[in-house]
Amino acid sequence: MFDTLSDRLSATFKNLRGKGRLSEADIDATAREIRIALLEADVALPVVRAFIANVKERARGSEVSQALNPAQQVVKIVNEELVSILGGETRRLRFAKTAPTVIMLAGLQGAGKTTLAGKLGLWLKSQGHSPLLVACDLQRPNAVNQLSVVAERAGVAVYAPEPGNGVGDPVQVAKDSIEFAKAKVHDIVIVDTAGRLGIDQELMRQAADIRDAVSPDEILFVVDAMIGQDAVNTAEAFRDGVGFDGVVLSKLDGDARGGAALSIAHVTGKQVMFASNGEKLEDFDAFHPDRMASRILDMGDLLTLIEQAEKTFSQEEAAKMASKLQSSKGGKDFTLDDFLAQMEQVRKMGSISKLLGMLPGMGQIKDQINNIDERDIDRTAAIIKSMTPKERAEPTIINGSRRARIAKGSGVEVSAVKSLVERFFEARKMMSKMAQGGGMPGMPGMPGMGGGPGRQKKQIKQAKGKRKSGNPMKRKAEEAAAAERREQAAAQGGAFGLPAQEDKNFELPDEFKKFMG
Repeated sequence: MFDTLSDRLSATFKNLRGKGRLSEADIDATAREIRIALLEADVALPVVRAFIANVKERARGSEVSQALNPAQQVVKIVNEELVSILGGETRRLRFAKTAPTVIMLAGLQGAGKTTLAGKLGLWLKSQGHSPLLVACDLQRPNAVNQLSVVAERAGVAVYAPEPGNGVGDPVQVAKDSIEFAKAKVHDIVIVDTAGRLGIDQELMRQAADIRDAVSPDEILFVVDAMIGQDAVNTAEAFRDGVGFDGVVLSKLDGDARGGAALSIAHVTGKQVMFASNGEKLEDFDAFHPDRMASRILDMGDLLTLIEQAEKTFSQEEAAKMASKLQSSKGGKDFTLDDFLAQMEQVRKMGSISKLLGMLPGMGQIKDQINNIDERDIDRTAAIIKSMTPKERAEPTIINGSRRARIAKGSGVEVSAVKSLVERFFEARKMMSKMAQGGGMPGMPGMPGMGGGPGRQKKQIKQAKGKRKSGNPMKRKAEEAAAAERREQAAAQGGAFGLPAQEDKNFELPDEFKKFMG
């Protein structure tokens, strides 16, 4: 979503590199470019004005004039100001002192409230809670059924006593759900309310009645991040009409310009608490302003990447794999089965392009990342699963006929099987080197690059001649014996038992004559 903004800001900061000192003209030009970038990203005008004023004031101050690298200092200022307009610190959910905690979702129709209820339920369930989804959207056709399907996929309970489609009282359903949650020991109740295509009096009244009936601990306003400036207007109307405690951004994986996300916290004074960034129920997480600012400035988001890895990878499995790679056999215990297991674990973390996008500096190869074919992992898995257990354990036995059989079984070319096996050997060799502390292979003698300070160069052994005795008498006897042996050899023939050179009649055997041509 923030690709265009990231590209514009990166180009702006590139112009500052190499300058030992920033003049007034440099600061004005940079501020102008940032202003254009924010306005193009559909950020609200009051937010842009406040942002630019703060950046210019700090850029003219002593923190930049005394900095060793003014360009990096300006990037730091922009990063901190971005964090500020995104809400500052991460806002956590408030839980009730006595269960259940009631969370009410509000917003326009089409913002993604029902799907988000399932995502929030799954997220809370993963943290050890027992959420209950309540179907209070009784106007929209099939809304109750949709919530039931989403709840089933998320593996959480649902309370839907009314069929919906215009039938039933949503306020009464919301009130009854609290008693139901207490009886079934659910510690969190998530109330999915109805939306409208636009702000109207009926919508506000119903939302206010549900709020009064259940006294929610948190009212979350769900906003479609792709609708631009209208998201801010809608948020202000809900804040004044019903009130809300936090914002949830849905559809953050879209290709809209993202101005709503940058504007809404600053304009409404309510922080963005959660972000939905994909179609799957797992594509949902707490919103961290500092991490989002880092992504916008192409500094990556390693903390989120680490958290996803910790949720996906088992510590026990990771230790087991590491021990295999660190073994004395040079990692040969690491088989294609292990390789496949690791790939499947990475796949559980999400799409490869999204994971790579969290690494710093990946904006420079954005096009290549976007062109990654996610099905390559499926093809690799198919090739490995077409092998016999022995072939997976010992890939060295895979010859031409085996490759042909594996290719036929996995529906790929023979060259793809050969390429996979070769890449596996290279990857195993590299991972083994790194696991043993040798760094990247191929660069001996450099710390962290395969050589390491502890490695000694192999000494080339030179051939040693026969040692002579230090005793003069003994040495003289050895020399005499050697001279006698040489004379006997000359009398019997040359070296290797061939006749001496004085024998003029000597001829090479016929086999040697043919060999010598």
